[in-house]
Amino acid sequence: MEAKSKWRWGVNRWILLACIILGVIGANYFPPVQPHIQVAPENLTHEPLFTLPIIGSFYLTNTMVAIILANIIVLLLGYKVKKDYEKSGINAPKGITGVLEMLAEYLWNMTESNAGKWTATIFPYFMTIVLVVLVANWMEMIPGVDSIGKLEESAHGVPLLTLIPGFLATIVKGGSEAVHEGGYALVPFVRPAATDLNFTAALALISVIMTQVVGYRAQGIDYFSKFFNVKTLWTKPFFGAMDFLVGLLETISELSKILSFTFRLFGNVFAGSVLLFLVSSMLPVFMPAFIVLFEVFIGLIQAAVFGMLTMIFMSMATQGHGGHEEEHA
Repeated sequence: MEAKSKWRWGVNRWILLACIILGVIGANYFPPVQPHIQVAPENLTHEPLFTLPIIGSFYLTNTMVAIILANIIVLLLGYKVKKDYEKSGINAPKGITGVLEMLAEYLWNMTESNAGKWTATIFPYFMTIVLVVLVANWMEMIPGVDSIGKLEESAHGVPLLTLIPGFLATIVKGGSEAVHEGGYALVPFVRPAATDLNFTAALALISVIMTQVVGYRAQGIDYFSKFFNVKTLWTKPFFGAMDFLVGLLETISELSKILSFTFRLFGNVFAGSVLLFLVSSMLPVFMPAFIVLFEVFIGLIQAAVFGMLTMIFMSMATQGHGGHEEEHA
């Protein structure tokens, strides 16, 4: 047994050494293209999918493809969990189903400790946000995301000296004169969804709006008195004015959550993508692996933070002003 393990280690060591040598040779003969970084997502269609009278034209973007794929993956995970429970019966599930069960149980207990009897109302938002954001963030680690796409003429591109079937941009060589003469740039088919402000802003709006819905369900019309409190404005002018100003601050605070949610998730994921681009173009052999591991951790943290803050804000919305919970059927 010991000889077999030594043999495996010896073979794996030579395979690792061969990969390092091939990586160094590849980096020298096929230097990575210097990336062109832009905030706006790229359009995959030249013609709009549809046009609305006031809002304008809608194009198919690579971030839209990413969020569609992320939603499909989440739905497939739910289908797999359902089938595994039907097969296992009373037995404990294994594999990815067991991991998801453990995650759901942990998030449920966390929600229950904060929301009490409103746990069943708040938990679906918490769990869904965590899963969708986590899958969308981790899609960045899949080979081909942000690296395989179509070549289009661009003033920021590189001269097209070599074209390999499949449009692999990492083996297209170019020089600094490309900035002045123009060239070709890669438009990836899939780009991480959270690098698009539209996705993070939409998720932030859903979180904040549903927080108000949960607060209204818990407290009724009295919930909105914390934003517009004029009950004592005439009977106790001084304290009434203070309550009114506090309500304005509450309104500003609630609106600022949209900006906070939007730019926190966007900034971290976009910065991670830029870091991967730059490190892969400067040190393509060893460092990208460490950056990918770091981005796995960052993607998990950002999904947990977004979902946890949503859960906490919803739990706070169910509480009355005096800290007592009211229920309106």
